[in-house]
Amino acid sequence: MEFRTKIDIPKYSFGISHNDRCLFIGSCFAENIGNKLTATKIPTSVNPTGILYNPISIRESILNALSTKKYVNDDIFLSGGTWNCFDFHSRFSNVDKNTCIESINSASQMLKQEIETSDFMFVTFGTAFIYELAENGRIVCNCHKQPEKRFNRRLLKVSEIVEAWTDCIEKIMAVNPRLHVVFTVSPIRHWRDGAHQNQISKSTLHLAISELNAKFGNTFYFPAYEIMMDELRDYRFYAADMVHPTETAVQYIWERFGEAFFSEHTKSAIARIGIITAAANHRPLNPQSDEYKKFCSRMLDEIEKLKAEFEGIDFREEEKSFFSATSGRN
Repeated sequence: MEFRTKIDIPKYSFGISHNDRCLFIGSCFAENIGNKLTATKIPTSVNPTGILYNPISIRESILNALSTKKYVNDDIFLSGGTWNCFDFHSRFSNVDKNTCIESINSASQMLKQEIETSDFMFVTFGTAFIYELAENGRIVCNCHKQPEKRFNRRLLKVSEIVEAWTDCIEKIMAVNPRLHVVFTVSPIRHWRDGAHQNQISKSTLHLAISELNAKFGNTFYFPAYEIMMDELRDYRFYAADMVHPTETAVQYIWERFGEAFFSEHTKSAIARIGIITAAANHRPLNPQSDEYKKFCSRMLDEIEKLKAEFEGIDFREEEKSFFSATSGRN
């Protein structure tokens, strides 16, 4: 007997290997999965311009990067002793004006480079609600704790998202036609919107993605939202706030992600890499013992084998740890 509903993941015509480059952009759930991919040593960039929740802000971040927009003094504002930008997450806010401008321009440039060189871009929409500046209607990605009266809040229409992202995808493909774009909807509920409004928001995102995937041959959908809502529909998979998934839930979705995108060869490589990274982080009882030095030597040999198989894989930190233990083996 089956006591849960298991989500069928689409059969993708492609897979991700250590020879590919990935970009994750969007809500904090993009960071959950993107950071796990980073740990596998598959070249991955996660939210170079910071966490973004709504489809329009994500789109604007991409287009501003592709157009090499340069942010200047007029694009930032001072509040509470820090300089902020409505186009960027608060991680770019800084007490120094020049540092703030330099960091957001550097991040935008990095995003452009990642779009141009990546093989896969995972885009996670978090909410269809947006906040517009009351003074000019500009959509902000982050309110930076400004007074509520400065903003108008509204729900995006499906057609708005589809129109904005049709243009965005076309511009992305113009600079990188080989890029696969995989959409996801964050399973994290925006509970402050209210239960009903959260459902409307998530439904709007689903409908927009469905229309976009019907338009393009190189855009796809991964059902992270459905896995959380149906396969993990139990509060033991939620953190104390009853909204965010626990690490167990994120790990399960990650495993389902691997089932969808990793070949058996890639899974084997990830397992081998996991042994190496775990060993590098382990603190032995007796680091001076001959046994431990031999173990580190074996790890260095395994690193060389993996580097020969996968060009460009980065083991510098692990090598530093093992070389130190073996007193600088040649």
